Amino acid sequence: MSLLGELLRRCPDPDRPFLLGRGASLSLRDIAAAPLSDLSSLRAGDVVALIGAFDPLSISTLLRLLDRGVIVAPLTPDSEARHDEFFAQAFVSACIRAGRVEQLPPVKGTHPGLDYLRQRGEGGLILFSSGTTGGPKAILHAAPRLLASYHKPGRSLRALAFLLFDHIGGLNTLLHMLFNNGEVVVPRSLSVEDVAADLQDYAVELLPTTPTFLRLLLLSGILDEDPFPALKLISYGTELMDQPTLDALCKALPTVDFRQTYGMSELGILRVQSKARDSLWMRLGGEGVRAQVRDGLLYIHSGNRMLGYLNAPSPFDKEGWYCTQDMAENEGPWFRIKGRQSGLINVGGLKVLPAEVEKAALLFPGVALVKAMGAPNPVSGEHVELICQFAAPFASGEEQKRVKAALREHLQKTLPASAVPLRIRLENVPLNYRYKKK
Repeated sequence: MSLLGELLRRCPDPDRPFLLGRGASLSLRDIAAAPLSDLSSLRAGDVVALIGAFDPLSISTLLRLLDRGVIVAPLTPDSEARHDEFFAQAFVSACIRAGRVEQLPPVKGTHPGLDYLRQRGEGGLILFSSGTTGGPKAILHAAPRLLASYHKPGRSLRALAFLLFDHIGGLNTLLHMLFNNGEVVVPRSLSVEDVAADLQDYAVELLPTTPTFLRLLLLSGILDEDPFPALKLISYGTELMDQPTLDALCKALPTVDFRQTYGMSELGILRVQSKARDSLWMRLGGEGVRAQVRDGLLYIHSGNRMLGYLNAPSPFDKEGWYCTQDMAENEGPWFRIKGRQSGLINVGGLKVLPAEVEKAALLFPGVALVKAMGAPNPVSGEHVELICQFAAPFASGEEQKRVKAALREHLQKTLPASAVPLRIRLENVPLNYRYKKK
């Protein structure tokens, strides 16, 4: 059965819009009834970049392309500066913008993963990593394998589409709601004020987002009263959550459940269970999922994993295990992420976790966001530097100097000497278009 056929079969009312917000309205019947003439030039096995967002045209096109056995690379206008690079690395032969198909110059070469899908007559998805270590990687998934995890029944909720169209978390929100007769609200923007307004106006029940956004929401003052009576669940992921922020959120929203998510585009969709709403310990599960800690690093084996990278060697070992590069600890089936191995700071042979420095800084009054990082040092090899963004602007340069001195004193009392930042900058922490710290 086709993807659209399966969704129509599972939906009790195919005419009910599942997409809301910003004037959007889209039902499964709308997609099924749409003409195919604009996609007639595309064939099964073609690699097509779909530039879009969570709007009716992009969602309709995505589902119809997958039904035609096309290998789709969802992208957004936010990453436009890298589109030509992405096209080359993913062997893209056509691009769709605003519903119009643009044929690209002939593709040179191919990849065994693409050939595998073509031989089986299966569609695929290509997702690009954030590129924090070594540049973005083109991640190839077989669509049937990736979609298999959605066939088991789940909760039917009204969710905000915070995570984007080119992100596995955003696609997960869309597909989970489609397979479980939920609804997806398209936000006006990802600003704190607009997201808060959409949560209220559309009685949103599920907010999937990032710890950085939640920190900004917490410090905005919006949560001083009970602003979201319909909100049932906040899921957070894509970067490390800190305990002080999670504790403050649980106190500010006592009726909301908080659930950590964990996943990488390479591994498909993982089912995650938080030990408690205020706990950073989690249990990983899902189709064929196993997890273990080796030498302080988290390894995962997933049945829904990618076929491989299109622009890099396979990261899986002979038994199919994937090293996430996340430092972790476990107590039986429960795991806690401590930070990225690549971010570890070596200060004179002593290992410093950026997350521990950031946790200490966030306990200082008025701090909104922080980012700790290593910098070269001719004596110790590396030293710690800290960018610290405060919730309110400083009244004067003198006030800024006093606050900086008090912050440094706080960190000296809280952290071991090797972890105390040598340089502190009081400025805005840079964020990317996915509301993650750069």
